[in-house]
Amino acid sequence: MDIPDDIFTEPDPIDADTLANLGPLRRLAGIWEGQRGVDVNPKADGPEQKSYYERIEMQPIDPQTNGPQLFYGLRYHVHINTPDEQITFHDQVGYWLWEPATGLIIQTLAIPRGQVAIASGQAEAGATKLVLTAERGKTDYGICSTTFLELAFRTDSYRIEVDFHDDGSWSYVSDTILMVKGRDEPFTHRDRNTLAKIGEPDMNPWERIVRDAKK
Repeated sequence: MDIPDDIFTEPDPIDADTLANLGPLRRLAGIWEGQRGVDVNPKADGPEQKSYYERIEMQPIDPQTNGPQLFYGLRYHVHINTPDEQITFHDQVGYWLWEPATGLIIQTLAIPRGQVAIASGQAEAGATKLVLTAERGKTDYGICSTTFLELAFRTDSYRIEVDFHDDGSWSYVSDTILMVKGRDEPFTHRDRNTLAKIGEPDMNPWERIVRDAKK
């Protein structure tokens, strides 16, 4: 990545309309449900496969800058349950970000078991597939975990592949490579599902202010 000499001056002007500037992420904006999730995770007796259903809400945020760097993005919340349990199976929050100037895509994620990550990839504005990765030990686009997870279920890498479909739905496959204590070989923890839209996104706050001022 080339770093400009001026790292402080922000772009001017900035379009307030996030939904119009999300590039490939525009197809993720909204509220989604998926009923056909499959999770493969490690257990003491070997891999366990579980079916799950999930709800994902992705709402536009105001444009974000790091000096000259400009991101448009979505704030998301994933909530997952299984057919045989009422308690939460998985919960996750974070951001999907798009840098129009470079085609950089970022997914940040945090889960309430003491783990965070930043994954990155590249894509054109009209891309129908996104691939993002993160690796343990990197200080950019890396993975950070609690001491217990580092010692018992160490996450070495994360990869998510998103495919957009002609009917407006999208699907994902995420692979988390784990080193489980006492095991010699890495374990691929895989999740996959297909999501259908059940609700449209809101306007981002700044764009709402702009539109209200024009009335």
